[in-house]
Formats: sequence, structure tokens, C-alpha cells
Amino acid sequence: MKPEHLQLVDEIAALGNDWHRAGSVSRDVLLAITRHCQSGGRVHHSAETGTGRTTLLFSNLSDNHLVFTKDEGKSLSQTRGSSLLRAEHVTFVEGPTQKTLPYYEFDNTFQVVFIDGPHGYPFPDLEYYFFYPHLESDGLLILDDIQIPSIGRMVDILRADPMFELLETVHQTAFLRRTGAPAIDPYSDSWWLQGYNRLHYEHVIAGSPSKTRLGRFLRRVSGLTPRLIKDRLPASFKSKLAKRM
Repeated sequence: MKPEHLQLVDEIAALGNDWHRAGSVSRDVLLAITRHCQSGGRVHHSAETGTGRTTLLFSNLSDNHLVFTKDEGKSLSQTRGSSLLRAEHVTFVEGPTQKTLPYYEFDNTFQVVFIDGPHGYPFPDLEYYFFYPHLESDGLLILDDIQIPSIGRMVDILRADPMFELLETVHQTAFLRRTGAPAIDPYSDSWWLQGYNRLHYEHVIAGSPSKTRLGRFLRRVSGLTPRLIKDRLPASFKSKLAKRM
């Protein structure tokens, strides 16, 4: 890690936990963000929901940092007033992300996306939905506050998907890498292509005789599934399905 970045992290961490009232990430998380950003090469475009210490850091690590936020607990006003903010690298989009993200037109892809906006279900999922088509291969997706059960479940869903690889968790923050797997079409259904669902049904099929209600349901679904869908199912899944039917 570059000495100037280590010094920057220390200065940001020294702001204290009461710097604003909306909560702050730890020094360890700031160090992990810096490490992962540097390992992926230069960050030209990044984005986050929520604002605070991470915004100060990204403003120094990224050429163009896009922030969707509102002034929750004076987080925005404190961030804008900090001498550690490189304001020329940051664009703030003010308002609830539930309103701003669906109507924002992205004109670039991102190397890093940090999700730490509203935490109630389904709002982090909503933020992910609007960001994931624009995250580059080998890009970094960071999810904060994964101790919240609904956000922890989102991490479980993503880490089981071919699109993502879990790199590490630091305290309550998960770091995932976008793989080269094709992105799920955001306007499709495609649940059968997602690893979290496949793992569930492979487990269920393995222990479900064909005479059970579930077995009969799976047999009926198998008979009605369009050829296009059947062709895209993993071979291991189709093999197990055939044995149980």
C-alpha cells in the first residue's frame, strides 16, 4: 500500500465514530477497500450509496466517484465540509436512492461499487439491481452491514452465483469480485440460472422420491419447461432431475 494512502486512511479513521450520526466503517474496512482498489489497477469510475468516511477515501482513490445519498445524520454535510474530500472527483446525487437510482442514466461502467444506503429490505437489493449491469468484469462489489439478516442473505445469494466470487469479509463488510460470467438479463426471469436456486433444488431433488408432492411438481415442471430453458440448465442439474423423474 502506498504510504500516502496509509496516511490518508489513518486521517479518515481519526475522525472518530461520532463524526456523523449515520454510522461509519472501521479503519480495517478502509484499509481493505484501499488494498482491493489498488490491486485492480487504476479506478476510473466508482459509485456508492450512502456517504461518509468511504466517500473521503474514494475521492482520493477514484478519478470519478458517483455518490447517491441524502443528509442522514449530517453525513453529507460533514463529508462535503471535510478537508480530506477531493471534491473535484465526486458527484453527489441527493435524495432517497429508492427515487434517484431508478431514473439515473449511467454513461459508463464501474470498477468499484459500494452499497451502504438504506438497509431495510428490499432497498439494498434494489440498489444492487440498478448497479450490477454496469459493474465491469473483475470489478469490486462491496456490501456493508452484512450482519443484518436480509443483507447477509443477499451476500449468500451472490456468492453462490457464477457472476461473483467472495474475496473476503472484514468485520461486517463483504468484498466480492465480478467474474467473467455473463450477467443475468435485468429484464428476464432467469431464476433457474442462478446458483443459489440451483443449489437449493439440487439438494431437494437429491432427497425427494418421485412419488412425493415435490417430486410430482418437479416432474410437471420438467415436462412444461421450454426447450430453451432446458438447454441452459447445467448438465449436473438435468441429470439429477432425470433420475428423480
